[in-house]
Amino acid sequence: MPRPTGRVLTLLELLQSGGTRTVAELADRLGVEGRTVRRYVDQLIDLDVPVESVRGRYGGYRLASGYRLPPLMLSDDEALAVLLGLIAGRRAGLTTEHTASETASAKIRRVLPKHTTQRLDTLLESLAFTDQPGELDTPDTGVLLTITDAVRHRRPVSIRYTDSDGRRSDRTLHAYGIVAHSGRWYVTGKDARIGEDRTFRLDRIADARTLPGSFEAPVGPGPAQRVLSGFATAEYQHEVTLRIHGTVEQIRAHLPASIARLEEHEPAAGQDRAAERWLRAELRVERLDWLPPALASLDRPFVIERPDELRDLVIALADRLASFARRA
Repeated sequence: MPRPTGRVLTLLELLQSGGTRTVAELADRLGVEGRTVRRYVDQLIDLDVPVESVRGRYGGYRLASGYRLPPLMLSDDEALAVLLGLIAGRRAGLTTEHTASETASAKIRRVLPKHTTQRLDTLLESLAFTDQPGELDTPDTGVLLTITDAVRHRRPVSIRYTDSDGRRSDRTLHAYGIVAHSGRWYVTGKDARIGEDRTFRLDRIADARTLPGSFEAPVGPGPAQRVLSGFATAEYQHEVTLRIHGTVEQIRAHLPASIARLEEHEPAAGQDRAAERWLRAELRVERLDWLPPALASLDRPFVIERPDELRDLVIALADRLASFARRA
């Protein structure tokens, strides 16, 4: 159970989020009675935090307008979420200025405890992005930071893993690096039990702890390239082959290298290398349902060589769109 001081800080965070909070709402969020909420408010007022009482049916408590927030206090989870959000936003071009993102990161680092800053720096140094990071689904923070520490110090790590079929196993991993790809986190390294390189999804790791000893990282491709190579050679349910008329840039904007392999031909004599021409695209996918919208957004002439099931899905999507367009 949280201590009273922790609940007072939680109350301050709730009030800082803006608006008026009723006593009943605050009591429910804090897990206490209404009179205890009033006592916590009195403690904040004693600390010169300007908490205002709002009367009426929808009354409660709020912070005075213009109140300057106290120094930033973030847990490991919160700090990780903020810093990764800044990095992902900068990579995706969502932040307005590179300088603003850098200064925001610097301010957060200055107010974090030293041990938290060191752990987050270790993660950022060990992290690699593929061409298409997507909206990251962050795994358990403890697992993530434990594995990044193992990557940095080249220490074996014991993991409890659940595969796609629901089978659980305990493994010892020599982790080379962590990769963010298409909205998921992966760790790549050698599975010590079988002596081969493997890639594991971090959200399927229930527990991780570092072990005594050390190992040497292999020379060769980096973690991101290892993950992409593993995807390219893995067995998938569907093998798709398309011919698309367009430039490499036009096709790659919707089917990046992490998804499709393009067979590029040398242009004919006198032909511009960037000119539109027919290119063959090969994909290995688990599901086909996302491909018709992707091909529609590509907006280039294409021919489906295989499978026939994809052709049927594209025709069905076209029929649906046409029926929607005809509605008054």
